[in-house]
Amino acid sequence: MTQYEAVIGLEVHVQLKTQSKLFTRAPYRYGVEPNTLVDEVVLGLPGSLPVLNKAAVLKTVQVGLVFDCEIARQCKWDRKNYFYPDSPKNYQISQFDQPLCLGGHVEIELEGPARNIQGKHRKVALNRIHLEEDVGKLTHLGQISWIDYNRAGTPLIEIVSEPDMHSPEEVFAYLKSLVMHLQYVDASDCDMEKGQLRCDANISVRPQGTTSLGTKVELKNLNSISGVCNGVRHEINRQLYAIERGQAVVQETRRWDADKSESFVMRSKEDAHDYRYFTDPDLCPICLSEADIQAQKKTLPEFPFDKQERYLRTLQLPYTVTSVICPDKRLSDFFESALGFYAKNPLGIANWIVNDLLRELAAEDMHQAWKNLKMDPRQVAALVELVDSGILSKQSAKEVFDATFKTGEDPQKIVKDKGLEISVDVDALKIMCAEIIDAFPKPAEEFRSGKEKALNVLKGQVVKHTQGKVPISEVDRLLRELLSQ
Repeated sequence: MTQYEAVIGLEVHVQLKTQSKLFTRAPYRYGVEPNTLVDEVVLGLPGSLPVLNKAAVLKTVQVGLVFDCEIARQCKWDRKNYFYPDSPKNYQISQFDQPLCLGGHVEIELEGPARNIQGKHRKVALNRIHLEEDVGKLTHLGQISWIDYNRAGTPLIEIVSEPDMHSPEEVFAYLKSLVMHLQYVDASDCDMEKGQLRCDANISVRPQGTTSLGTKVELKNLNSISGVCNGVRHEINRQLYAIERGQAVVQETRRWDADKSESFVMRSKEDAHDYRYFTDPDLCPICLSEADIQAQKKTLPEFPFDKQERYLRTLQLPYTVTSVICPDKRLSDFFESALGFYAKNPLGIANWIVNDLLRELAAEDMHQAWKNLKMDPRQVAALVELVDSGILSKQSAKEVFDATFKTGEDPQKIVKDKGLEISVDVDALKIMCAEIIDAFPKPAEEFRSGKEKALNVLKGQVVKHTQGKVPISEVDRLLRELLSQ
């Protein structure tokens, strides 16, 4: 129904990377024995009082600055009251009417007309970012439910967008950008499988050209970025289907079932008054000075889209390369460091990182692969310099790269130990080139008739016979000289 448009807003909960929980020194780690990371504050035992984790506040300020939010100089804590087994206190400490960060936006890149072409950028408006504590985790096994309070009390930020997206594609771009920026400032690992990022979507449809919002449906249990997009697409179609048949869209909360690719009603949508918010009497307001905010601003790195633009313009790197390096801060830091050792060939260094290093890292768990990485940026730079200086052929360079990646040995030593240096006996090489031309008359004739690519066949044969130990530029020169006679 092209006369309608979708309107989408997202509420994204992100677990912050802090050593302890939001209101207690109890630590948090993923995957440990259930209910071992708890204390009297987490469990809400009588007489226990919360003490604020300053690091969580400063990380939230940092995230707010990343997304150009207005940082509140003073804000307070509120109790969100509800009764459910995952909340041991029967309330959650959150921020209701005075969030830490207001407004702001998230820059997104939409998919280009082709994979090698940069897409359009636009900004999705944010409503707020507030800080709150997480609750426990329920696991249901048949008629039995198990509760683990290890996660209860961990610091969460809730990033609430305005209803400013209109397609699953924009939702996908928004979430990718959100994750990319949060990882850049090390605010969170954003691993959805570990519950570090959770998303609810608010979806409505309205006639094209109108500004009032339609009836909103909240979609929960969206456990992956692709799952969010699939759920949003399904809900848009469900609402359009109802409208097409003259049925009313009901305001409600629905649960997404990724396995069945369908949703079902959970409950009618709650409003704020259902939670009976009131100011937490055990916590003082947060007061931030201009110096506090400026100190966090100084910690911000160059943002990924800004870095990508610099690589495209200043380093003349192709979009296909920058679109791989820039979203991953570890890759971009590796590239920048390598460039510091050898700045003459940025594309050469980038290609080794994007094609070879990333392939090897992806062969196992990426996080563990980075921890175990033996190759350093200096060695990648040295490898490119060896090729550029004519000491090492491109074919042999792959062998050197593999050896360096596995052992951590310097490329110069591997080249010397294996005798991979290029050595040129021009007269002998000229004789070999002549023999190759005689042995492969068809590509030789095609080249003479103007087919430039035919020369690659002859060059490949020379490289094969010399085991890559001759400079390809010299092979190219000699073949052209002989073919022109």
